[in-house]
Amino acid sequence: MKDLVKSLTDAGVLKTPSLINAFLAIDRKDFVPQILRGAAYNDEALPIGEGQTISQPYTVAFMLELLDPQKGDIIMDVGSGSGWQSSILACVVSEGGAKGVVYAVELQPAISRFGQENVSKYDLLKKGTVRWFTQSASDKLPESVVFDKIIAAAFINCKDKDIINCIPESWSKKLKDGGIIVAPIDSSVWKFTKKGDKFDREEYPGFVFVPYL
Repeated sequence: MKDLVKSLTDAGVLKTPSLINAFLAIDRKDFVPQILRGAAYNDEALPIGEGQTISQPYTVAFMLELLDPQKGDIIMDVGSGSGWQSSILACVVSEGGAKGVVYAVELQPAISRFGQENVSKYDLLKKGTVRWFTQSASDKLPESVVFDKIIAAAFINCKDKDIINCIPESWSKKLKDGGIIVAPIDSSVWKFTKKGDKFDREEYPGFVFVPYL
């Protein structure tokens, strides 16, 4: 794992010390099928079943740097899949005993079971640092929850002229003012920062993702 992290830092995509430490602490081989563990440290997406993948490490690092997770944050991870990204985030938000929580949301039951098994290897569910939901991210989450950050691993196919209209309204309503959404829309990664009832936006093209269901 150290060599993979070094390659990401050398490439300049993984920069923040808390994220570097989390990547080192959460071993990717614990989140891939047994038969693919020999490829766990390759910088490539790997299949985890049901047409889903564990994302390419470069892409995960890039999106997490945009998200800028901080200790104590409450974060929703949409399309949690293998649980790797949720676990990295949990490591950051709970740093130093902080009370941050990651709400991991995965729609497909078989993938959800796989992800929960993986996250359990680090006792993150037991500690309550990761709270796992088998459902759509558009479905109801606990009423009291408001998120500092939201990140999605699956792309949203957008036909609207205004790209922000393609972000589910339930996400926007659950996001704090000043909060950040990082999500793939079509073939770009987008960063949205909430400013009152408006969003600042930044586009980063050139990515490929599985579809958001």
